[in-house]
Amino acid sequence: MPSRSANKHQRGGQPGRPPREAVFERLHVQIGELRDRLGGLPSPVEAKDIWRGIWLEEAHHSTAIEGNTLVLKQVAQLLNEGRAVGDKELREYMEVQGYGNAADWVYGHGLDPGAWSADTPLTVTDLRHVHKLALDLVWDVAPHPQATDRGRPGSFREHDIEPFPEGMRPPPFPEVPPLVASWIDEVNRLPQSDPLTFPEDLARVHARFEQIHPFLDGNGRTGRLVLNLVLVRLGYPPAIIYKRERAQYLQALRRADRGDHGSLGELLARAVLDNLYKFVVPAVAGPARLVPLPALADGELSADALRVAASRGRLEATKGADGTWRSSRAWVAEYKKTRHQRRSGNDFAP
Repeated sequence: MPSRSANKHQRGGQPGRPPREAVFERLHVQIGELRDRLGGLPSPVEAKDIWRGIWLEEAHHSTAIEGNTLVLKQVAQLLNEGRAVGDKELREYMEVQGYGNAADWVYGHGLDPGAWSADTPLTVTDLRHVHKLALDLVWDVAPHPQATDRGRPGSFREHDIEPFPEGMRPPPFPEVPPLVASWIDEVNRLPQSDPLTFPEDLARVHARFEQIHPFLDGNGRTGRLVLNLVLVRLGYPPAIIYKRERAQYLQALRRADRGDHGSLGELLARAVLDNLYKFVVPAVAGPARLVPLPALADGELSADALRVAASRGRLEATKGADGTWRSSRAWVAEYKKTRHQRRSGNDFAP
């Protein structure tokens, strides 16, 4: 996990953004729609391209947060074709390949666990296995300098870790196994969370994992992978923290260390909604299905442009009680045919 450097920017404080409570309400409403109207998350067999798109972006951005310098095109060629393109260190390619292997397992077993662990969102076996998948390849070429044979990927650390730059100290290594067991219990209580506090409850367990820091290396990557395993098992799209959000993410973790989980909860809620709109809803909604406008945005029309058109009556759409505009692909296609037609005077639709 990179050091949590200071940053004054808070995601919820940007002008024009809805307040945090509205974001949590929107997540609750739209996950309910995904489950009740759209049949829930699609399986990997039904929607291979959706999960592959998420898989590539997550592998790129999550490793980039930790300092990996491969660009998205290089990540795609490595994971899709097995080709290492460029002149990066072997360690960087192995970091991405290992993360890709772990993310592939997370999505497959999150949606279809089979006999693995279907009864709870997370087990200690899941946790160890995800860490092993993510770190095995890079460990073979660049093991942690303090590692012993007993400290290979999938094993809890047997060393104490220096305090983080901002002062938070991970617990002594003998305390790790019981702390992880208690943390697993906390994760498995998430299904009983109030839906409107779920993002902050999720943030709390994510931050707590990073505080425990159970492994010698790879805690940041493993924490985000396990976060997504839990989300998918609970019927939510995974969250991708983009590398451009690194400072916000680290600042939110620092605030969570002090007991304030709101900023991190909001960042995670927005990340889940982003994947819902970008990948999931467009794939599972038919052409006549009403869906939120961000799920209908494309290179031609942004979500803001669609919202303006809906509010002006140019795009056929409905506004729900939650304040969200919804339309359909069929209505957007019809609007595109007529959007440049002159209405009156010199006014043109957006």
